[in-house]
Amino acid sequence: MIFKNIKEINDKKLKVTFLEKIDLHIRIVDSLAVLNNLDIENYNDSVDVNTAKYLIELGIIYADTEIPLLKKILSSRFQSFIKSVNFTIQNNKIIGNHLDKLNNSIRLKYQQKENALDKPTLVDFFCGAGGLSLGFVKEGFKVILANDHEDVCIDTYSYNHPEVRDDKIINGDIRKIVDNVKDYIDQDVDVIVGGPPCQGFSSANQQRIIDDPRNELYKYFIKAITHLTPKFVVMENVRGMLPHAQQVIDDYKDIESLKKGINYTYDVNCKILISDDFGVAQKRQRLIFIAIRNDVAKENNITPDKIFEQIISNSDSIKRHILNDALEYIKPLEPNRVKNSNEIDSDESGKKVDVNQFNGNENSYLKLINNGRSIPLIFNHKSRFVNDLNFDIYRLLDQGDDATNEKIAHLMPYSHRNNVFKDKYYKLVADKPCRTITAHMRMDCHSHIHPYAVRSLSPREAARIQSFPDDYVFMGAYLKTYMQIGNAVPPIMASYVAKEIKKYL
Repeated sequence: MIFKNIKEINDKKLKVTFLEKIDLHIRIVDSLAVLNNLDIENYNDSVDVNTAKYLIELGIIYADTEIPLLKKILSSRFQSFIKSVNFTIQNNKIIGNHLDKLNNSIRLKYQQKENALDKPTLVDFFCGAGGLSLGFVKEGFKVILANDHEDVCIDTYSYNHPEVRDDKIINGDIRKIVDNVKDYIDQDVDVIVGGPPCQGFSSANQQRIIDDPRNELYKYFIKAITHLTPKFVVMENVRGMLPHAQQVIDDYKDIESLKKGINYTYDVNCKILISDDFGVAQKRQRLIFIAIRNDVAKENNITPDKIFEQIISNSDSIKRHILNDALEYIKPLEPNRVKNSNEIDSDESGKKVDVNQFNGNENSYLKLINNGRSIPLIFNHKSRFVNDLNFDIYRLLDQGDDATNEKIAHLMPYSHRNNVFKDKYYKLVADKPCRTITAHMRMDCHSHIHPYAVRSLSPREAARIQSFPDDYVFMGAYLKTYMQIGNAVPPIMASYVAKEIKKYL
């Protein structure tokens, strides 16, 4: 469940994630109070019968006898948290469903309802923050297993997918679970999706590149397919894998999966899909492999090529968007000029949770990513620290300028290596699709300087560009949010792949 019982918080790592969720509860309630012109300080911080009952519902305690332990672990947060709980109890209409994802009892109801529905089933390996899953869920798929080895990705995935049973979101190495993966799944798998890391792409290497030890996880992804025998597989990877795509295709064609006495094989092909063709405000190129089980292909008279043709044909009528569409209608932020303060909220440089000054559906792009909803709170919209040197560089560059621009030649610390670091600094162009959002942004965001403000993109702005909805919360340390967002598949692009595959299920 999203909350562990307080007695299970027995190490530093568990305590950090526990406190992050407590802080999230406090911040959401504080923001809703501000939105409704209420003062949360007017609410008491004492624990009565109703308070204890709510804490039990959240899953934090089993009985009121555990309140002293909760107080000890929360320390200085205890008073604020209890006030947020008492505010919630007394203002159900204001709170609405904003805290459902932090409530174990409500999450269980979501999961029971979802489990009872007859939907196509999805398994997501290397699920990351959940971009692929979100796209497929949008088209009516049911996630029956998600797996990733990154703790923070699992925290983000779990929070934002309350409909997925908690015991089906597995934090662990695929190499350790693949041989007993059937222990986690008690039904047929319609689709497996995933983006296994493949890093060994040296063109000077004459051996099979895909056999490079750095690509070992890809092999385990293939093994999982062999064990689970899905009807379809969708595998995504970087464009750089294209020269070696035939090696991947050969591996898929070598799959022989035995299920109920029948030996199944797969037909497979790949295509570069570009996210802005699907309405995403970003020109992100991904290599997508689609594999179809032989019986499904024969029964429906389809091939991967036909599916790709239809996906691309469908994209012809989609409205295109530019960077400015993603950056409109969001609170303007000042650059954060205080060192070591990325985790600290402020009115000027942004907050982890804040009141949305807009509705979230003011233009066609926001309607697309937010599914037409009005979203009263906004998450992860915080500017990162920028030092004096970089502030001057950001300020002097015009849209489209990079590290080689003469205006910053006197400031550039890497000018002697401009041939290597040309993109070290780049000011984004507002009236074009954004350049690719990358995980490298966690290191620095110089390559993604805001087109108007003297700062880099906030995590929320990057998430919008990736087509995540404004209420999709990225958990973990501030810089790790960039990593999660940069590694994700744009959910809107994923939804168009899902929509086409669903026709044959």
